[in-house]
Amino acid sequence: MIALSVSDLSLAFGTDVILSDVSFAANDGDKIGIIGVNGAGKTTLFRLIAGDLSPDNGAVYLQKGHRVGMLEQNPDLSALPADHTMLDYMYTAFPDLLAWEEEIARLEDELIRAPKDDETKISSLSHALDEVRRRYEAEGGSQFRSLSRGMLLRLGFTEAQLGQKISTLSGGQYTRLALARLLATEPDILMLDEPTNHLDIDALAWLESFLANYKKTVLIISHDRYFLDRTTTKTLQIQYGHAKLFPGSYTRAKEAMEEERAAVEKRYKEQQKEIARIRANIEFQRRCNQEHNYVTIRSKEKQLARMEKIEKLPNDPKSIRLSFSSEDSAGDVLTAKGLTFSYDGTPLLRNLTFYIKKGERVLFLGPNGCGKSTLMKLICGRIAPTGGKMTLGYNIKIGYYDQENRGLSEEKTVFEEMHDTYPEKKDLELRSTLALFLFGADDITKKVSSLSGGERARLTLAKLILKKVNLLVMDEPTNHLDIGSSEALESALAAFDGTVIAVSHDRYFINRLATRIIELAPEREDGMFDYRLESYDDAYTTYMELREKRAALAAPTAPPPPTDAKLAYEQKKKENAERRAAERKIERAKERIAALEAETEEIDRELFGEAQTDYVRAAELDRRKNEIEEELLSLYEIVM
Repeated sequence: MIALSVSDLSLAFGTDVILSDVSFAANDGDKIGIIGVNGAGKTTLFRLIAGDLSPDNGAVYLQKGHRVGMLEQNPDLSALPADHTMLDYMYTAFPDLLAWEEEIARLEDELIRAPKDDETKISSLSHALDEVRRRYEAEGGSQFRSLSRGMLLRLGFTEAQLGQKISTLSGGQYTRLALARLLATEPDILMLDEPTNHLDIDALAWLESFLANYKKTVLIISHDRYFLDRTTTKTLQIQYGHAKLFPGSYTRAKEAMEEERAAVEKRYKEQQKEIARIRANIEFQRRCNQEHNYVTIRSKEKQLARMEKIEKLPNDPKSIRLSFSSEDSAGDVLTAKGLTFSYDGTPLLRNLTFYIKKGERVLFLGPNGCGKSTLMKLICGRIAPTGGKMTLGYNIKIGYYDQENRGLSEEKTVFEEMHDTYPEKKDLELRSTLALFLFGADDITKKVSSLSGGERARLTLAKLILKKVNLLVMDEPTNHLDIGSSEALESALAAFDGTVIAVSHDRYFINRLATRIIELAPEREDGMFDYRLESYDDAYTTYMELREKRAALAAPTAPPPPTDAKLAYEQKKKENAERRAAERKIERAKERIAALEAETEEIDRELFGEAQTDYVRAAELDRRKNEIEEELLSLYEIVM
């Protein structure tokens, strides 16, 4: 059944056409990846579907009763009460259950205060209370708090963080919290805009599993190719305002897109060749200037007019173009010995010891909050360690990419940002460099404060390529880049003659680049696991295999098999222990049965005595008797 239908949707902001005649349908259970360059209109399409924007033309149709839930790239939780904790916010996803809890408390209070001789009121309140409790339980009243807690833990929060005030959260934590709450509500149409940006690899794996088992419709905007391949079954490409739906996840759909483009281009060239031949024939007939030639001319002109013209495809959207210039360096690039960093007395990194050689591409992985970004700042000298020592090799020149792009000045224009960083360079070179990163003549006059996340990332990279370095330190460099730009960055880093140290959760990026992976492990005394990869073609997969082998080796091993005599003794000893334990369990069960049966007799005497006129007390006694009967059933099974 169709869950969502988009028909001839168009939207323009002034003369800038964002979407033009976009049409597609999503069935119940479809999982559709939405791809396109930054600025193609992907988020705009989401906002139109959610009803946050109104189209100029066309319409969005939802199946009756379907709820839409959307995760924005940068959710705004500032309107929430400052004293709300993460769990408080999670619970707001269940307003009906919270309302029923208030109703249950109100009815219980009224029942306690009701006059004991007002049987009608007591009976009415009791029935109302039973009905609210039934609905509360049927809708998950006894599970929603544990579900909320579980969602947060799965998405990388620790138990200690669950009571943290929302006002103290970072932008990435905001996004993870908003994602957890949205998943808990289970909307019929789940729309996720770049959901992987702030997740560590374990949280990514869990989210992939969650979506694989999600029975409802899912739309995903993502630059994470690995994630799209593992979660989607169809792909919607948005390009030059138009959209087309392809079967399959990203990799399969990309192949179909390339095959379709090649076929259309071939047909276009063949048709253009045929048109040129017909026009040449017409021109030849005109030169002959005989009556029968004019008959032929009219026939050929009609043939051209009837021909269904194949439109020339627009060029593929531009991607950034970059290459990093490097200077020579010593073989030993970086040495860390016992490197430690504590924040407010709490160790974040401890006792890290590693060596990085010239030409290595080292990826640091680990759970959120384990100190990966902090380590990048330590390497760059932005902060100082609280223990241990780090030494850079001879002539090491560092280029640093900060995932938050904090090195940009908000009040400057794009061009001013470049010019003030490199005042010695000519304007033409700076403009040419910015053009490589898709900043046109109008774009370079924009204020940095007005740039999107993708534009800020491109500007930071543009500044970086003009700097002669031999060590690149990069913290989540693909987070705000579209797929084409990510691939261009990967190619540039693969061709870079220097050394690369990076943090990333982008598994395509890791697969293509890593020659070595260091996993930060705060629970270990030495703080890390070091994986030197023999094969670089599939680095992430190799890392996961090595990680699993390490876990298997660390698991406790079974003791050697005992001799026959020892085996018989151990078996006899085990049987005797089990028999004694069973006897003790039966004795305890008999004692408990006697106590409960005595309590049941006492309840029966009270029910047929004073409680006959006390309906509140009678209700309490009935509930207790039901509890006793359930416990007795389990105890009887033990002694039988």
